[in-house]
Amino acid sequence: FDNDTYKVSGGLHGVGVSVVNALSKRLIMTIKKEGQIYRQEFEKGIPISELEVIGKTKSAKESGTTIEFFPDESVMEVVEFQAGILQKRFKEMAYLNDGLRISFKEEKTQLQETYFYEDGLKQFVKDSAKKELLTSIVAFKSMDEETHTSIEVALAYADDYNENTLSFVNNIKTSEGGTHEAGFKMGLSKAILQYIDNNIKTKESRPISEDIKEGLIAVVSLKMSEPLFEGQTKSKLGSSYARALVSKLVYDKIHQFLEENPNEAKIIANKALLAAKAREASKKARELTRKKDNLSVGTLPGKLADCQSKDPLESEIFLVEGDSAGGSAKQGRDRVFQAILPLKGKILNVEKSHLSKILKSEEIKNMITAFGCGIQESFDIERLRYHKIIIMTDADVDGSHIQTLLMTFFYRYLRPLIEQGHVYIAQAPLYKYKKGKTEIYLKDGVALDHFLIEHGINSVDIEGIGKNDLMNLLKVARHYRYALLELEKRYNLLEILRFLIETKDALSFDMKVLEKSILEKLEGLNYQILRSFATEESLHLHAQTPKGLVEFNLDDNLFKEVLFEEAHYTYQKLMEYNLDFLENKDILAFLEEVENYAKKGANIQRYKGLGEMNPNDLWETTMHKENRSLIKLKIEDLEKTDAIFSLCMGDEVEPRRAFIQAHAKDVKQLDV
Repeated sequence: FDNDTYKVSGGLHGVGVSVVNALSKRLIMTIKKEGQIYRQEFEKGIPISELEVIGKTKSAKESGTTIEFFPDESVMEVVEFQAGILQKRFKEMAYLNDGLRISFKEEKTQLQETYFYEDGLKQFVKDSAKKELLTSIVAFKSMDEETHTSIEVALAYADDYNENTLSFVNNIKTSEGGTHEAGFKMGLSKAILQYIDNNIKTKESRPISEDIKEGLIAVVSLKMSEPLFEGQTKSKLGSSYARALVSKLVYDKIHQFLEENPNEAKIIANKALLAAKAREASKKARELTRKKDNLSVGTLPGKLADCQSKDPLESEIFLVEGDSAGGSAKQGRDRVFQAILPLKGKILNVEKSHLSKILKSEEIKNMITAFGCGIQESFDIERLRYHKIIIMTDADVDGSHIQTLLMTFFYRYLRPLIEQGHVYIAQAPLYKYKKGKTEIYLKDGVALDHFLIEHGINSVDIEGIGKNDLMNLLKVARHYRYALLELEKRYNLLEILRFLIETKDALSFDMKVLEKSILEKLEGLNYQILRSFATEESLHLHAQTPKGLVEFNLDDNLFKEVLFEEAHYTYQKLMEYNLDFLENKDILAFLEEVENYAKKGANIQRYKGLGEMNPNDLWETTMHKENRSLIKLKIEDLEKTDAIFSLCMGDEVEPRRAFIQAHAKDVKQLDV
């Protein structure tokens, strides 16, 4: 291990590959150097061969190292790589090193991409913008010879309220910032505030650093020989000299830019002044929401039915959709530790609104006051009155929308509550099964199907298979049906899908042979074939069916579908059972028959509103600690989460429409 192999690096040379080697059941190292090709293999970190020459390179200049490794399942719980994480990292590397070309291929899905950005950080800023840029992209770089530190910066302002500053040291993302990021913001603020003081006369509040950052998109990248990081994760730079270096460079370059570009300078200055004005308005609005005493009931919202306990650790508050459900929840709750706050209608979409407007919303003011922890700079999580904040809405499209609006509010303005595990979503049952005196609540469609199978087989008298085996078989059949129906959404013609999966060796047929077999199958069902065309690689046909005109396209994309593999695997599992008892009856038809036995004489209610439940039902199914099911909100990937909220809840319509069109077929439950 050493620090001498590269001018800059993220750590000691050799440590990374040694750790990977120790955690791999097998690692193969191939090195091209000085005209020779070397190879060595390891198992669980131990060499199983010597470093040996296995050939010569095509030219003496050819060099490089290839590492192939296979994660050890006995050490790692998960051994599958997530393509999205790798793609994101490779893109970052290509942005940060202009001219670098990175190729990525996932053989399982045939995904293949190349990352190459000639404009480097400028392109990074452009691609990071979620809204229209108001200024051109300012980019500059410098090398400090004394400390051997390279500084590269790119920034622009967008028509947005949020800041998006990304910082890196030696290509490592410093998500917690550090001295380089502090220096950048110091230099930027100094240059812009100086410009405002010298060029704009205003009676409004003078902007502060926070106002300067509104709408800012920036990337700061340092390459240094011996970076000092705070902590093992290297998420924060601690090298003290970096602050002064970056601050001076940024101040000089931004000062020059503002002097040379008066129109863009005015845009930046006016944006900062508007942000300062809005900040002052928000401050006044915030004062109206602040309580004099956190635990004083007299200052709490009138709609809040508070709990008796004053211990935040055991206290929980339910944010309930509508006064009707709120009334049921108030009657059904445990008054000792459960508080209820009904929310009237849909709250404000905070993604499209400034804080000054947000704090005028009655529902949001009620929540902030009830929580007791404040908001923005007055936020103090130690004052939180309830350690469980539970969102409880109807199981329909409006309920989902309200959930999303609330999650957007928590994410944008009360994120520490999510990060520290205080925010939950209640899982109210979706179905109620009632037959005679029997009443059963079922959380979703899977639970309902399993219940129908378990009870339906009691009405079936079958020889040749035991009840437990029959129940397990039908649950596998139910899963097979689910995979088929999901595939049908994408490819149509369930009959062809079943033929491809259930016909032995069908996947090895020539496409022309497949076409003939498929047409015979459809004609046997009295479907009218309007058009059919097959090549060596694909089949396209149109058929008139009882459901109407249907198009079907068959190519390798279908066979690569995860759902197709799932359906094929599940069908093979079905074939492991002895199905002679069916006497040639279709397994899915038999499944439906069993489910119908359970449905006979029963009333199955699909809940859309919490108000449809009486207080006792609501307590037993959704609020009782012993019975209820809660989903804890977590943020696994901050950037991805941020992008999703901006896409789904922001002002830009076209990207959202494209997203919906791309994912419409993945919808599990559509409430029309």
